[in-house]
Amino acid sequence: MSKISIVYHSGYGHTEVQAKAVARGVEKVAGAEVTLMTSDEAQQQWEKLDAADAIIFGSPTYMGSASGQFKTFMDASSKVWGGRGWKDKIAAGFTNSASQSGDKLSTLVQLAVFAAQHGMIWVGLDLMPGNNNSKGSVNDLNRLGSFLGAMAQSNADEGPDKGPIPSDLLTAEHLGERVANMAKRLRN
Repeated sequence: MSKISIVYHSGYGHTEVQAKAVARGVEKVAGAEVTLMTSDEAQQQWEKLDAADAIIFGSPTYMGSASGQFKTFMDASSKVWGGRGWKDKIAAGFTNSASQSGDKLSTLVQLAVFAAQHGMIWVGLDLMPGNNNSKGSVNDLNRLGSFLGAMAQSNADEGPDKGPIPSDLLTAEHLGERVANMAKRLRN
């Protein structure tokens, strides 16, 4: 059995909706067990993260980077870092912002560097970019064209019941499924 933990912060609920989509993707893989926790909860459950085969990190993009609350979790992991506790675990990431770009790539880079500092193995999306030609649409998977992780966009004036849109959530599911399959392959 592969154990996958998803650690996220969600300021307004949109990134939580995305985190739940990632979890649904993990659950599609036979033998995968998922634990979903906020970054605050994770700081009280280091043992669950230590037992995980993969950790998927998620944060909204605020002002071009991960949220302050998620950064607090990152900083708190320094004891794990010092003991190389997450070395060779699989890592991946996802983010959401109100703008189409919103500098989400910088947040994914921040999460990937964080994982690299822990000695983790980063897994990105294996999807080609969607919605980038005359036959594309916002309904395409990976409509925001990310390779490093799953990106989503949610309108600033609407709640999490309206966004992220279904294609972004399906992209997040795909990431969760990909990570669970990679974790399964590494365990065998």
